[in-house]
Amino acid sequence: MAFGGTLVTAGTADGVVVATGAASELGRISRLLSETTELQTPLTRRLARLARVITLAILVVAALIFLVGMWRDNPFLDSALAAITLAVASIPEGLPAVITIASAIGVQRMARRQAIIRHLPAVETLGSTTVICTDKTGTLTRNEMTVETLWVPEGEIELSGVGYAPEGELYRDGQTLDPLPEDIQQLLIAGLLCNDAQLTSEGGRWRIVGDPTEGALIVAASKVALDADRLRQTFLRNDEIPFSSESQFMATLHEPPEHPATVYVKGAPEVIAKMSPAFFDGQPMSIEAVHEAAHELAGRGMRVLAMAMATPASDTELEALSWQHELRFLGLVDMTDPPREEAVKAVRSCQQAGIIVKMVTGDHAETARAIGRSIGLLDCADIGDEVVTGRQIEAASDDELIALSSSTNVFARVAPEHKLRLVKALQANGQVVAMTGDGVNDAPALKRAEIGVAMGINGTAVAREAADIVLADDNFATISAAVEEGRRVYDNLAKSLAFILPTSLGQAMIILVAVLFFPITDGHLLMPIEPVQILWVNLVVAIALALPLALEAREPGLMQRPPRPPNEPLLSTFLVLRTFLVGALMTAGAVWLFFREYHADLLAGVSTDQARSAAQTAAVTTIILFQMLYLLNCRSLTQTFWRIGLFSNRWVYIGICATLGLQLAFVYLAPFNRLFHTRPLDAADWVMSAAVALGGFLIISMEKWLWRRKEGSSNTQEHV
Repeated sequence: MAFGGTLVTAGTADGVVVATGAASELGRISRLLSETTELQTPLTRRLARLARVITLAILVVAALIFLVGMWRDNPFLDSALAAITLAVASIPEGLPAVITIASAIGVQRMARRQAIIRHLPAVETLGSTTVICTDKTGTLTRNEMTVETLWVPEGEIELSGVGYAPEGELYRDGQTLDPLPEDIQQLLIAGLLCNDAQLTSEGGRWRIVGDPTEGALIVAASKVALDADRLRQTFLRNDEIPFSSESQFMATLHEPPEHPATVYVKGAPEVIAKMSPAFFDGQPMSIEAVHEAAHELAGRGMRVLAMAMATPASDTELEALSWQHELRFLGLVDMTDPPREEAVKAVRSCQQAGIIVKMVTGDHAETARAIGRSIGLLDCADIGDEVVTGRQIEAASDDELIALSSSTNVFARVAPEHKLRLVKALQANGQVVAMTGDGVNDAPALKRAEIGVAMGINGTAVAREAADIVLADDNFATISAAVEEGRRVYDNLAKSLAFILPTSLGQAMIILVAVLFFPITDGHLLMPIEPVQILWVNLVVAIALALPLALEAREPGLMQRPPRPPNEPLLSTFLVLRTFLVGALMTAGAVWLFFREYHADLLAGVSTDQARSAAQTAAVTTIILFQMLYLLNCRSLTQTFWRIGLFSNRWVYIGICATLGLQLAFVYLAPFNRLFHTRPLDAADWVMSAAVALGGFLIISMEKWLWRRKEGSSNTQEHV
């Protein structure tokens, strides 16, 4: 079958059209894309759940406040105003802005690390990822085939150097091989001349034009000072038999001046060994020895090619095949696509972070097993040495595939349609999946995964369109870096939540205390804070204080802790307890200072309205100063704030200074006094507000110390 949308690289053919439109392969892929549902990210699910909880709580408490006010015979308008004020105070207006800005900052930082984010929620979702399914070629490996071993009947010879740079040496038994034996020289020349690739240098970087396997042969020859251009000009090619899957070999005929005609052949070891009657030195051919050596090298994850040569009569034509009787087997050339050094480290980092890395490749199972071992995917944790193939995926039922997907970290001979089933099986097992892909056929799996990762260099436009993230460098290490950044973003969202919610709760509790216990003066309920003042607090706190948390540095040990459970609520028990503790401290301090200032002014003969305004100003100032110091506590929810660097986030201090300046304007500038119904405070009032804020800071610091001590004790007991 020839599929529409593919490229013909060689040959000609006549074909009969058997399917068009929706019935074609492209049509099937399009149908898969339209039928594949795009799942909500963990963050959007958590935020939706949190929004429902907050909305319901506000409505219930506001209704109760109104009913309690009426039960206490408060005026109807005062009861309604108190309920509305509580609703305004309870809504965390700054939260959506903080979440958006924190995610946008994450996008910017990831872009610097070669990860282009296409959908904003993907930033946080990366931090929740539990499984990464990644391609092998070019992502975990360099996509630069490298000759590592030469085999001749006398034994193996190692060739140093990695990639396409022509730098390396030959070694036998650890000793440099110099001078170059004739059989090794002919082996490398055969790989160089029976070859259609070219090695070029652009901007100091070596690259291959043509097939990577053939390119590796040119690089190997260049490492031992064989000049490809000079040899090709001397040994001009007069005839060739192109490689085909049927013959499994390629042959070229060269007739240089003043030299006998030479045929060079390369191909599958079993084919070349069968074609060759003898070795290069004239010894009879031993097919068993060649097969044994080839099998051993393939078991190391190497791609094995055999080389042979013949010197037939000058009038030889390759199609006549008479030259085969004179073939001399030169040896085996064994190459591999070496793992990226940074990818090996990144895989280890992900495993330390509790993320399962699975390699999904179209390569042979033995090659996949060898690469899996070399980068640490096999023989680790509960995973043995098993490799699951595409045929096993295809034959398994949905339930069987769930078990099969957990049994190994290496999948070989996998077709793109198998990836979609694999993603669904992992998700059915409760995993948050990141899937990489580059082809058109990969698009359905990329869309289905919580995080679809497309390749920026080798990826198709369709794959990039279906993905959430595009890797600009096609490197697995970039995925690991993006996961780290995603975790940092989520941490900062949790810190922002832990900062904003106590502000809303504290103000709501102040209103609740007023409705339940405050007296009615001059026919109205005495309120410690007015709606317009609540809006001021929310505005200042959300912009000047909460936003700097989105720029917070990452916590120590960020990539040493396991991923968050997919169903874990955004508001954990720890955050709920912290929110109520901070809200209660803020309420107690603000109410106490309100009554202290209010009664002191009344005793001094100040009018009721002026006393109320001064007391409300003191209460608002206490809340603001309290939040300024609590911001330092929120730089780390469990550690002291200097643990992540006293000055690692200068925006925190800029926010505190900006907030202090705004609050001074709120207290002392006449336009602000008229707009917000405030009065100037004296130095003693500021000292008392600062003392309450400092007390709250110390209590929260003590709570964090007790939490760390408890966690340390629990970990010690588990270790014992």
